[in-house]
Amino acid sequence: LEQRPLSLVVEQGSYWLETMGCQMNVADSERMEGQLLGIGLQKAFSKEKANVIILNTCSIRDHAEQKVYSYVGPYAIRKHKGESLAIVVAGCVAQQEGKNLLHRIPEIDLVVGPQYANRLGDLLEDVMNGNQIVATDPTLIMEDISRPKRSSDICAWVNIIYGCNEHCTYCVVPGTRGVEQSRPRESIKAEVEEMAKQGYREITLLGQNIDAYGRDMSPKQNFANLLHYLNDVEGIERIRYVTSHPRYMSPRVVDAVTDLSKVCECFHVPFQSGDDRVLKNMRRGYTHESYMKIIQRMKDKCPDAAICGDVIVGFPGETEEQFQRTLELMGKVKFDNLNTYAYSPRPNTEAALWGDQLSDQVKSERLQKVNRLGAQHAQERSERYLNRIVEVLVEEINPKNPRQVTGRNRQNRPVFFEGDIDELKGKLVPVLITEARPWSLTGVKKGLPY
Repeated sequence: LEQRPLSLVVEQGSYWLETMGCQMNVADSERMEGQLLGIGLQKAFSKEKANVIILNTCSIRDHAEQKVYSYVGPYAIRKHKGESLAIVVAGCVAQQEGKNLLHRIPEIDLVVGPQYANRLGDLLEDVMNGNQIVATDPTLIMEDISRPKRSSDICAWVNIIYGCNEHCTYCVVPGTRGVEQSRPRESIKAEVEEMAKQGYREITLLGQNIDAYGRDMSPKQNFANLLHYLNDVEGIERIRYVTSHPRYMSPRVVDAVTDLSKVCECFHVPFQSGDDRVLKNMRRGYTHESYMKIIQRMKDKCPDAAICGDVIVGFPGETEEQFQRTLELMGKVKFDNLNTYAYSPRPNTEAALWGDQLSDQVKSERLQKVNRLGAQHAQERSERYLNRIVEVLVEEINPKNPRQVTGRNRQNRPVFFEGDIDELKGKLVPVLITEARPWSLTGVKKGLPY
């Protein structure tokens, strides 16, 4: 059947956007949704009713490409039957696969890499004019003039640096998100001030390697100074950030977390492995010992801070002895939260081509061990809050218990307690902690909200 013109898509006017992956993708989706609203589209009640389908993809996990093809398939069938439908594949798989996506599924209208997230509106207009577009070439990321469609009205993501100049042997990010591009600090502050005017109380600064902020600028700037620069924005009560790289994390950042009233006491510093040889093979640029020096400074300067990390088990060639070094490091640190991954070969990465790949069984067994130990440490870290009053920023109702509201303390632990969401949403509430679990806390309100 002959398709109706895609120009009808905007006139009929609805979109459906689905997001896979990390906080960077969530922030990109918010920017893309702002673009969609800016060209007159409205969010559809369901994906079956939408005229524009956008899948914002992640390429970190194994079989990511196959998942994208499976997801897009039903929409391609709808389009083949004659529906007026625009299909957009965005994000890291889009950047990685490029034109191959069109070869596999010709019904896709637009393939757009992360660096073009804030140009989606213009690109869709080209699609409406009958063009099939692949936007994956390296580009300078422009400042947004449109407003992102935030998924929360309490907490907001704010990008401060895009891309990554590191070339870890297992990672696709440099190839999918491009080189490092820091935003001018004046633009960042203007966005944060706008968030405060809209009633937001917490921001999370985003960067693939946030400690690299400003090193691509002239004159050079640094992340610690940016934290100082943002700390005085009136109305913003909390500042968080992710993700740090141990190779670049500055003592000045630790000092800033300690000294600045709005910067939350929570560090996220991926270590990936506890063995020096594995770290060298990963091309991480630090050692077990140098990582522990960073952790010790955090504990000395900010003893109540949460320390979170990432770890990969089953990296090519990892021996049992080397894996034990990872467990040893975990025992020294006792992470509040640990993101755990079994290594999976990713396209266009060096480690994927090495011959000493480990079996799925070995990787699975090691992953189970780090998960068990990580949960044990998380429980220990949660128990330190028992019988303490913590400050909770209320975000939403507990979907499993409508009598409860939920928010997070300054160390990013979710906290549940009984309360009226209409009264407490967006407020800071003192809560006495009465129950501790590995990943969350329960308590009772012990003071007036503010």
